[in-house]
Amino acid sequence: MIITNNLGIQFGKKVLFQDVNLKFTAGNCYGIIGANGAGKSTLMRMLSGQLTPTHGTVTQGPGERMSVLAQDHFTFDDFSVIDTVLQGHSELWAVMKEKDAIYAKEDFSDADGVRASELEEKFAEMNGWNAESDAAALLSGLGVKEEFHYTMMKDMPAKAKVRVLLAQALFGNPDNLLLDEPTNDLDLDTVTWLENYLSNCENTVLVVSHDRHFLDAISTHTLDIDYHKITLYAGNYSFWYQSSQLALRQQQQQNKRAEEKKKELLEFIRRFSANVAKSKQTTSRKKMLEKLTIEEIQPSSRRYPGIIFTPEREPGNKILEVNGLTASNDGEILFKDLTFNVEKGDKIVFLSRDPRAMTAFFEIITGNRKADAGTFEWGQTITYSYLPLESDKFFDNDYNLVDRLAQCHVNLPNARSSYFYGICLAHVVEVAIRFYQ
Repeated sequence: MIITNNLGIQFGKKVLFQDVNLKFTAGNCYGIIGANGAGKSTLMRMLSGQLTPTHGTVTQGPGERMSVLAQDHFTFDDFSVIDTVLQGHSELWAVMKEKDAIYAKEDFSDADGVRASELEEKFAEMNGWNAESDAAALLSGLGVKEEFHYTMMKDMPAKAKVRVLLAQALFGNPDNLLLDEPTNDLDLDTVTWLENYLSNCENTVLVVSHDRHFLDAISTHTLDIDYHKITLYAGNYSFWYQSSQLALRQQQQQNKRAEEKKKELLEFIRRFSANVAKSKQTTSRKKMLEKLTIEEIQPSSRRYPGIIFTPEREPGNKILEVNGLTASNDGEILFKDLTFNVEKGDKIVFLSRDPRAMTAFFEIITGNRKADAGTFEWGQTITYSYLPLESDKFFDNDYNLVDRLAQCHVNLPNARSSYFYGICLAHVVEVAIRFYQ
C-alpha cells in the first residue's frame, strides 16, 4: 500500500501537479499515463523516495518493502547476473553478505557464532535458501538463458541488462512494485510473460508505459496526469481513452441536456463493466464506476499526431512476390524456402525469435544483401522505404536536421531553396511541439 498526502512538485515556476491525495492498494495494478513531460517518471521517483516533493508526503504500509526498476544499466557491472537479481531484496542481500563474511573468518569467535545464528534465522525467514533458484526462475522467464546467470553484468549486452534489472525489481515478491517503461527492449514472448506475471500479482503495482496494449492487459486502474493534476480512473487504458473521447464529444455538444448526457454516460459504463477481463476487478470497478459523474470525466488536453502515408501513385494489385528465399550466416541457416505473396491492402507483421533472420530478410528484399537461394520481385508500381535496425551510417555526415531530411526527397534537386527550407522546418517544429506536449 502507498499513500500520498497533498503531494505536489514544481520546478521553478512550472507546476507538474499538486494536491495529490491517493491510496494505492494491494491486488491492483495502476497504469500511469500522460503526455511527455507531464511528470510520470517524476511521480515514480517521488513515490520511491528518489526525489523530494515540493510539498506533501508519501508513506507505505507498516513493514512493507518497495522495489523499483533500476534505470542505470551500469550500476551493477561489477556483479554477476544472479547477484544483481538477488540485490533486488536489499535486506536479504545484506544478510547473505554478512553471513558469508563471518563464515570466511579464520578466527571464528563465540560472538561470531551468536551473530551467525541470528543471521541464519533471518535468512530462513526471508526464504533465503530458495533465493538463487527463485532468481534463476525469474531470469529464465524473462529470456535470460541459464548459461548467462553467472556472467558478469559488464559482459552482458544492453538489451539483456534490461531483462536482468527487471528480474531484480520482481525478485522477492515486494509489497510495492514500481516499474517505469518495463517493456523497453523486450520481445513479444517476454512481454506476454510479464503481462501474465503482473496480472497474477497480489501486491501493489504501479507502471509507466507507452504500450497501450500492455497497459490494457495488466491495469485495474489508470492514473492520468493532465491539467497539472492526477486523476484516478477505475479501468484500463481503453476505458480512460473511450471515456475521454465521450467527454470531448459531450463538450462539443453544449446544447445537449444534462439528462441526455447522464444517460449516455451510464450506457457507456454499463457496456464497459460487462467486458471486464478479470473477475477480481469486477466488483471494485463497478463500485467506482457507479460513483462517476459527468463532471469527473474530462477530455484529455493531449493531441494525437497522425502519421499518414500517401503514395505517389496508386499501387497495383501485385506488391511483392517471394519464392523459396533462403539465407544463412557462416553456414547457420536463418530461414529456408520462404515463399509468400503480398497483395494490395495487406498489412503484415513479421515475427522471429532470431532478430538476425528478420534483419537478413529485409536486407535481401531491399537489395542490400544477396540471398543464398530463391527470388523476390516487387510490383512494377511499387516504391519502398526501409528503416534498418542499425541506422548509424545515416548519421555519419555533417548534415543538420533539415539538410538530412532534404536528402530523402529525390524529386527536389534544389532542396535547400528557401521555400523547401521553410516548409521542412515548419514540419520539424510541428512534430517537435506535438511530441513534447
